[in-house]
Amino acid sequence: MLARSSWDKYKRGFRRQKRRAKILGRHPFAVPVFTGFILILLTFILFRAFGNAAVIQVTPNSKIAIVSHDGIQQVVPTNDKTVGDLLDKLHIKLHTGDVVQPSLDTPINQDDFRINIIRAVPVEIVQNGTVNYTFSAAATPRAIAEQAGTNVSATDYVTSQPTENFLSSGAIGQQVIVESGIPINLTLYGLNLPVFVHASTVSDLIQSENIHLNPTDKVTPSLNSALYPHEQVTITGNNVVAKEVTQTISMPVQTNYVSDLAYGTSSLVQQGSPGQEEVIYEEVTANGSTTNTPIETVVTVPAVTQIVDEGDSLTGIQGDMSLAGISPGSFTYADYIISHESGWCPTKWQGDYGYCPAGFSQQYSSDAGVGYGLCQSTPPIKMSSFGSDWSTDPITQLKWCNWYADTKYGGWYNAYIHWTINGNW
Repeated sequence: MLARSSWDKYKRGFRRQKRRAKILGRHPFAVPVFTGFILILLTFILFRAFGNAAVIQVTPNSKIAIVSHDGIQQVVPTNDKTVGDLLDKLHIKLHTGDVVQPSLDTPINQDDFRINIIRAVPVEIVQNGTVNYTFSAAATPRAIAEQAGTNVSATDYVTSQPTENFLSSGAIGQQVIVESGIPINLTLYGLNLPVFVHASTVSDLIQSENIHLNPTDKVTPSLNSALYPHEQVTITGNNVVAKEVTQTISMPVQTNYVSDLAYGTSSLVQQGSPGQEEVIYEEVTANGSTTNTPIETVVTVPAVTQIVDEGDSLTGIQGDMSLAGISPGSFTYADYIISHESGWCPTKWQGDYGYCPAGFSQQYSSDAGVGYGLCQSTPPIKMSSFGSDWSTDPITQLKWCNWYADTKYGGWYNAYIHWTINGNW
């Protein structure tokens, strides 16, 4: 407890500080200084709390990106060159098995550029009785297995089914089942063909490989014999002299056109690969000449379909009009003409209806008298004066369109009037 003299001294000091505060409060700069101090303090606190938040700078050359992730959609201006750069700027972390559409190295080159982040879920992979768990957001069973690092060959069957019991399996996504083929040593008319088959008997093997037996052919072991790994199966024919020619099976490609990706961007859903087949020819020599007749085709390595999602959203391309020098007052007229000429498809040839080709095709030459591109330039090569990328780049095409409208009609409005009367320009 303070002594009386000390207590009186403390009270006198407190009253002096109080009077000083009142005097300072009446000073004309007191409130601004105090307010500034509070703002600085709040700024410091906010910086400490949110110091890792993204800082997005808007410039005249910014693109608008639409980023969908974790159940939310962010619409942000960006000057970042690639998808990966923007995700780093936004501090969006990717985890094992997540899928980014389009890929991280895809350039951000138009407005309404769409980026989708699909989060991975627990998945159970069963391969020949061995069970592994992983996280994946891949869209096909084969892609899931490959993303998880599972050794999957072209001859494997890869299927999936919904997880039946989350508590027992520990997976909330899919159960992916990888079934490897049985290696068999097949000798067909004297030619050795190592194959991997999903068959339990010799008869199943012959059926799965589409081998057509002649009545005089001999099969060893018998048709109903069970198959075991590395089993020797031999098929011989009377007086059949055969030769083998190896051919490549082209990789099938399945393209899905999706509206949640910008036009010109794509996402690899499943990696494909070409296959291999052996064509067996029967050699027949008569009168000094030899003829070769194909009698069997055995697929030794199946082809795997490559699956690709191609973006078909054109909203970003429509936003490129300003970048091409088209004034805002002309947007409506330009949009009308381009919508009727090509449906805003920069890779459309005259006569292409109902779809937008994924890229430039050579069905006509660039100097052919056939319309091509956003404004159906005829011949297409005329657009090359505005850039070497005229065949695919919408901004280059729009620059030519703008020049054409100004040169021939004196502007987009006059071009629009001409089009509404004549149905062309």
